[in-house]
Amino acid sequence: MLRNGSSAALPGNSPSPLPPDEVIFGCSPEMQRLRKRLEKVCATDIPVLIQGLPGTGKGLLARWIHSRSPWRNGPWVKVSCAAIPSLLLESELFGYQKGAFTGAYAAKPGRVEMAHGGTLLLDEIADLDPVLQAKLLQVLQDGRFSRLGDEEERRLEARVLCTCNGRIEDAVQSGHFRRDLFYRINVFRVDLLPLSDRREDIPVLAAYIFKQFSLRFQREVPPIPPRMLELLQCREWKGNIRELENRIAAYVLLGAEEMPEDSASFRRHFAGPMKIQVDGTISLKRITEKACRELGREVILRALQANRWNRRRAAEELKISYRALLYKIREAGLPPKRPRRNDNGSAPAVSPKPLPAD
Repeated sequence: MLRNGSSAALPGNSPSPLPPDEVIFGCSPEMQRLRKRLEKVCATDIPVLIQGLPGTGKGLLARWIHSRSPWRNGPWVKVSCAAIPSLLLESELFGYQKGAFTGAYAAKPGRVEMAHGGTLLLDEIADLDPVLQAKLLQVLQDGRFSRLGDEEERRLEARVLCTCNGRIEDAVQSGHFRRDLFYRINVFRVDLLPLSDRREDIPVLAAYIFKQFSLRFQREVPPIPPRMLELLQCREWKGNIRELENRIAAYVLLGAEEMPEDSASFRRHFAGPMKIQVDGTISLKRITEKACRELGREVILRALQANRWNRRRAAEELKISYRALLYKIREAGLPPKRPRRNDNGSAPAVSPKPLPAD
């Protein structure tokens, strides 16, 4: 199953096998450029910070870096900074000696120590408690730490990778994350794209996920039809790869009725017969591009109407920049300003410019 490092896919510290590189990076130019950059840093011990929205594959990419590093035969240790209570996280990170606190009946190594000779992943590091941020900074600077209740210093002998949901700079600006720690972990940064920005990778992702779920559930299901792949490529995918997994899991278990044919615009675009080229072939790429353009125009128009044609508010609602919205308005053939009402008071129909023919 293709997951981004969640506990479901990575039970304990025994992660499942990685997908092939062509699945992890797909065919989009941005991901191919990222792969070439990462290949240059995998063999080094510099910290890597991986940022991206939930479900974009941050944990998976961290595991890929570990698998290409000199520490690939060492342990893979993940610490969920957001999932472990702050009162327990210090002992989880650095361990403790017997008698260090009530209930410490025996010595226990921490995750930093357990990662010796391997890779330590600090997941969702922006949620780390401020007190622990200071201690972690000291460890990364000096390469030394001590268990709770112990005076003996131990060395950090592990590659450190960090992930963050969204932009860690926002936490720095708000004062929730130390600026000096940010500079320490931000030696090499990766900003993962949302799935909606790498739609050309969806078919290979879907095929791999479909195969994994078919094996897991031991179901013989027909492959995903080309028309459903077209729908998948046009969907918004706010949950990114994780949402795509859920849809395909439902398809494997329950059938085609669970796939995302839940939009009238989707059904309208794909209800009729597909246009055939002169040579008798079907251009999946052109059909997908045209459907996505038409759907994008419809979404933009609804956002403008919902915000009374206030383009700045519409851009905020669509989570794109104001300049990007202006470009998309021109590209979709929409009027730059709110159309005037007809003499009878009704809103005029907004007609788009003709789209390129297939």
